[in-house]
Amino acid sequence: MPPVRRIVTLVLGALLLALPTATTAVAAPRAPEPVTVAVTGEGSATSPPDAAVLNAGVEVTGETVAAAMAAQNTAARAFLDAVAAQGIADGDVRTDGMFLGRVDPPFNPDGSTTGYRAGQSFTVTVRDIARIGDVITAVSEATGNAGHINGISFDVADRHALEARARVEAFADARAKAEQYAVLAGGEVGRLVSVSEDGAFVPPAFRLPPSGAGETVPVAPGEVTSTVTVYAVYELT
Repeated sequence: MPPVRRIVTLVLGALLLALPTATTAVAAPRAPEPVTVAVTGEGSATSPPDAAVLNAGVEVTGETVAAAMAAQNTAARAFLDAVAAQGIADGDVRTDGMFLGRVDPPFNPDGSTTGYRAGQSFTVTVRDIARIGDVITAVSEATGNAGHINGISFDVADRHALEARARVEAFADARAKAEQYAVLAGGEVGRLVSVSEDGAFVPPAFRLPPSGAGETVPVAPGEVTSTVTVYAVYELT
């Protein structure tokens, strides 16, 4: 074969190989995107509390820094001794803060001071909630005018169990809504595509004034509540 004819033949062969075949030129039809529905489910669970958390402290004044700190130390020690006498474990008592500052009169151009103020705040966990009133009374009597009760809240030791109950209710609520939408659309609920949640724990809380001498503070623990919100996406078939 002459050289020119052989070159032309080779070029034509290469072009034929480069052309797509009939099977590759036709794209397969794409499956339609599944129809989905996004729903929100809500659930809650309540339980009697099994622990009380007391926020309290002491605050005093003195003419000098040393006097204010000495008075604060005395009041804080009286507070801690009263708590210990009620059988509260050391691990259930925590100092949350301490402060020391000047007590300045209003409109004070010369920078003078009338004294100093010092104090300390505590968090006390009472695991026998039937005794929380006795603890408040003991603390108030021991610290006198130096003591203050900031508030009290209630808690449960096993929050996970409470959240699990709320989660079951929230997921069932989301599923029921998805099924309702499926009926309205003339279909059925398919597979679960995604799910996420938000949760909150809501302890009952209130503020208490210091009790009078010899008077046990009445306390109503109520119930603690755990709430869960579920966001779910389902396919509709």
